[in-house]
Amino acid sequence: MGVFVFLPLVLPLTAWPVARLAEQRLHPRTATRLLAVVAGVSAVCSTLCLGLLMIVGTAQLPGNPLPDSWSDPDVRAALPYDEIAGRAAIPALLAVLVSCGAAACRQVRVRRRVVAALAGLPPTPVAVLPDRTPYAYAVPGGAVRGGARGAGRPGARGHGHPKARGRGRGRVVVSTGMLAGLAPAERRALFAHERAHLAARHHRHLLTVHLAARANPFLRPLRTAVSYTAERWADEEAAAEVGSRRSVARAIGKAALLAPRAPAAALPALTGGDAGPVPRRVAALMRPAPAGRAWPPVGTAVGLAAWCAACGATVSALSSANSAVTLYLVLRAAASPM
Repeated sequence: MGVFVFLPLVLPLTAWPVARLAEQRLHPRTATRLLAVVAGVSAVCSTLCLGLLMIVGTAQLPGNPLPDSWSDPDVRAALPYDEIAGRAAIPALLAVLVSCGAAACRQVRVRRRVVAALAGLPPTPVAVLPDRTPYAYAVPGGAVRGGARGAGRPGARGHGHPKARGRGRGRVVVSTGMLAGLAPAERRALFAHERAHLAARHHRHLLTVHLAARANPFLRPLRTAVSYTAERWADEEAAAEVGSRRSVARAIGKAALLAPRAPAAALPALTGGDAGPVPRRVAALMRPAPAGRAWPPVGTAVGLAAWCAACGATVSALSSANSAVTLYLVLRAAASPM
């Protein structure tokens, strides 16, 4: 394995430049997808390499459950500084598993609270809750299975319309307090924004970067960037649907002023609840729509940063695959009878 096993632990640093540049220089759709893929690949590779380090470095510790042949000198020689790296990998990997497990449990609790809050309401694409507290968010279909099925039955509101079928992926939840503070045009923009979150399945991108940042702290800038670009993506989709960028900007500004900041809304279980950097989003909507390029030009700063991040993720994948295959072959040779 050599030093290649350590590369996936530090290569996420190559994504920092594009995490900063993508927010302003890339189309939000491209930025969200690029950063989510880079974060997911990097997190999986770094976690895999932590596991490999732990196996090799701890095989010679007394009382370990691993086969005795795995502690042979030939096996340990495959990893530089096997004793130090292996023992350090134990608490590191444990911290990763505990952190990701805690995030997953919190996700489940939030989804259960959402299901309980929506219980008994008609299975319509939009759930209006009689609450004076202003809020609005999109709930993915997995958290409201009954509502999603009901929206597709004959007689349900919006049945047969293409956009209504897209809403079957979840539903929009809004309070009467939020609706009371918005004009009709702003309400349409708000609903279009939340429907865009559902149609693009932004909760998956957010969950990916959320867990990736828990697995490797070097990926936290990507989580922050995707939280912003996902909102910008929904802003652009809403502006295209309602035909007025200014109406969407007003709706965003008013909703941010009305809604209190709720910690639960920032979880990947719900999208649209966290207003994000509202002044930057409003300023972006006051400019022309960004070009929807699939990939930035190589000669630009953001293009070079994107290629650097892509290369870093690729090298991480190759390094972790090489380390895993090498470890498998070495362990197989050590365990085979002479």
